[in-house]
Amino acid sequence: MAAAKTKMAAPVAEVKNGSHPLPWLNLVVTEPFYLFHLLMFFSYFVVRSSAVQDFSPDLSLHLLRREIQAVLTLSVLTAVKFVREETWEAFIADILFYSKVFLFAVTLVIDYHVAFCYSVAFVVIFVLTQQPPYDGVGESSHLTPLQLETLFAEGNSSRFWLVEFRVLCSSTCIRTSRIFSDLSIIYSNKNISFGIVDLGHFPNAAENFGISLSGPHPTYILYENAVEVSRFPDINIDSKAFRPAITKSILCQHFELDKRLIEYISS
Repeated sequence: MAAAKTKMAAPVAEVKNGSHPLPWLNLVVTEPFYLFHLLMFFSYFVVRSSAVQDFSPDLSLHLLRREIQAVLTLSVLTAVKFVREETWEAFIADILFYSKVFLFAVTLVIDYHVAFCYSVAFVVIFVLTQQPPYDGVGESSHLTPLQLETLFAEGNSSRFWLVEFRVLCSSTCIRTSRIFSDLSIIYSNKNISFGIVDLGHFPNAAENFGISLSGPHPTYILYENAVEVSRFPDINIDSKAFRPAITKSILCQHFELDKRLIEYISS
């Protein structure tokens, strides 16, 4: 319930903080990933209206039943994902995936050639576009590997640094891109700072932090006085066999963020 309330409040906060009065509409129009998907879904109504003219009454009724089944199933999945997912990015990614599956299934009723064309179109969209990550940073700082190493070398920054090493070509990093920013707003203080390093721009620097580009992403590392004290997921985890879930509660528990915040307030 709390997660749902957070999601509902997020667009309102973005409207207040952003300059555009309709941020979601602006995002759909300006981002090719969302725009192309929207055009593909709306094109179905044009294809359908043209195709049903040659359908028999029985086939038209069969198509209508399949459409109703698809809409009802998608509605149920949407409700479930709205409650379970912590970020809008993950929620939208899942709903778009389900919508494409149902669209393909329904177009098979019309004609398998139409279904094939939609499949090709979605593959082209997948190749040419990418879902945009959450662009807010909260109280975190975007850093290059050199800037992070310089902060550690100078030794005049926060005692703790929690750093997210992400690769934005990874779908997991996009789905979880909002989580770290939200945590930084709650837990950032003079004792602990939050930083984001995009290793996709600096692949050669990954080994310096003990991170494999072929491993699970993102990787979170907690530093105390420039020395690593904890990371998530653990470096010994077999990335091919197990990819741990990334949620706010798991990160808070793993890095003891609540405990560190209480200690800071008490000091």
